[in-house]
Amino acid sequence: MLLQRDAELKIWGWADPNEKVTVRFAGKYIYTEADKKGNWYVLLPAQQAGGPHVMEINEIIIRDILIGDVWLCSGQSNMETPIIRLLEKYPEINISNNHMIRYFKVSTQQTVQSVQDDIPNGGKWFSAVASEVTNWTALAYFYAQEAYNHTKVPQGMLVSSLGGSAIESWISQDHLKEFPNLILDRVALDSLRYVEKDHGVHTWIQNDWDDSNWLDFNLPGTLRSQGIRNRGVVYFRKSIAIPESKEGRHGRLYLGTMTDSDSVFINGKFIGSTSYMYPPRVYDIPAGILKAGKNTITIRLRSNSRNGEFIADKEYKLKVDDFEVGLTGLWKYKQGLNLDAGTSYKSRLRNMSVAGSGLYNGMIYPLKNYSIKGVVWYQGESNAGQDNYARYLELLIANWRTLWNNEKLPFLLVQLPNFMQKNDMPSESGWAKIREAQFKISKIIPHTALAVTYDTGEWNDIHPLNKKDIAERLFLGARKIVYNEKVVHSGPQFQNYTIDKDKIILTFETLGAGLKTNDGQMLRQFAIANESKKFFWANAVIKGNKIIVSHPEIKEPKAVRYAWADNPEEANLINHEGLLASPFRTDNWE
Repeated sequence: MLLQRDAELKIWGWADPNEKVTVRFAGKYIYTEADKKGNWYVLLPAQQAGGPHVMEINEIIIRDILIGDVWLCSGQSNMETPIIRLLEKYPEINISNNHMIRYFKVSTQQTVQSVQDDIPNGGKWFSAVASEVTNWTALAYFYAQEAYNHTKVPQGMLVSSLGGSAIESWISQDHLKEFPNLILDRVALDSLRYVEKDHGVHTWIQNDWDDSNWLDFNLPGTLRSQGIRNRGVVYFRKSIAIPESKEGRHGRLYLGTMTDSDSVFINGKFIGSTSYMYPPRVYDIPAGILKAGKNTITIRLRSNSRNGEFIADKEYKLKVDDFEVGLTGLWKYKQGLNLDAGTSYKSRLRNMSVAGSGLYNGMIYPLKNYSIKGVVWYQGESNAGQDNYARYLELLIANWRTLWNNEKLPFLLVQLPNFMQKNDMPSESGWAKIREAQFKISKIIPHTALAVTYDTGEWNDIHPLNKKDIAERLFLGARKIVYNEKVVHSGPQFQNYTIDKDKIILTFETLGAGLKTNDGQMLRQFAIANESKKFFWANAVIKGNKIIVSHPEIKEPKAVRYAWADNPEEANLINHEGLLASPFRTDNWE
């Protein structure tokens, strides 16, 4: 595995309650003890980059541990793209021989109801040698290679992502409070859990259970006729006497026919079950269960539609050879599960399928103690065309920084690549709105960097193969905000505009060595509109560090848009460092 350098390391796990735990690492040992629930942890002092190391935790030995930089990679399917899809495009993957970069994929766990303490089983660390590299996802591989080649420090990619996931599922309930439709009613959920719990499991079947305060039931008969009107589970108990001569003998239990399903116990021992209403209930009583004197029969009857019944004119008896005892007449009963009691709570939980936080609960929260260098976030396709993305992204960053107790935790954001067919005329675009939200957040939230990627996509594939260029641009952002290098990490960023008669003049930040086009041709993908809000392709000219936009038929322009499309691949504004300008608009029209 790979652990984060220059940071205190929390090593945690589970053991038997109060078990003594010894952690040995780097020539030192630390003693601790599991608590009453079996939880334990130790804190290791910050370590320098290097390795490999060995860690011993009691009898467990973990070999080949490197110390370096760990990146949490999350998002949806483009973060999940398997590297095996890229072997033809990048044949060098087949001969990869880098043991200094490592990869771990968190197995899927979506739990809307509550946070989880552990990730699911199945995850495994892989290095990037040829025999293991095909287990990787593509972006993680190229980013790790780029980071290692530059820093010469081991790199660990901790990938926790899920294809098709929306950003809301990666944010905690506490951070989604301003969006009521995404919040579960916790009181209703806890109440539903309680009323949907079978309170008789394991206890009411026992021979010595006190059922003196249970109600009476005359068997056979319908549950409804004797006051049990709810769907659910009802326990019925009856004690009988067995003669000493039949103690421990094999017998047979005849319980007529019931509606719907049943499980039967004698003296707390399981005898048999039937999963539906029609078959006659004839159960063998294994040798050794019956005892001389008092024996208690318990029936756990489940009724799914308020039609629970012990059918009349059937045999209800216990028989051991020549001994027989009838089982009709008075029984004791108590309801263990009332399915109808949850109806009102379920109505308050109608948003269960659309509530947020499920992936945060299952795939981010369990990682909270794992020290990381920063986050790589590639997501947005599932939210295209929706509002609130900028706010969601802002909340996600705040949420994860709180979880890792690091208000400066770096976030490297992938702006959505180009996708779908190009439009001949300027048009509205849900993908452009997501790109705008991503750009906005990268501007207003410190310690974030945006990789602009609208030249890396494929119009007919939402999962483009060019993950290598994206990784290079992401790491350029890391060099700036994580490693504090003096480097131009961004293309031109729109700053402001003024209107001068029939022209709109645009100014930019992060100019680097100045503005230019990436092909030496005229600027493309600039659109202009007047108060009619109808956009036309515009003439755009670079003048020093500004761009002048106009159209011969628009005398009173009001707004300009650049690369505002699902697929703006022809947009060609860059700085002299070769980095693309982020798409933008000067208006806020809907």
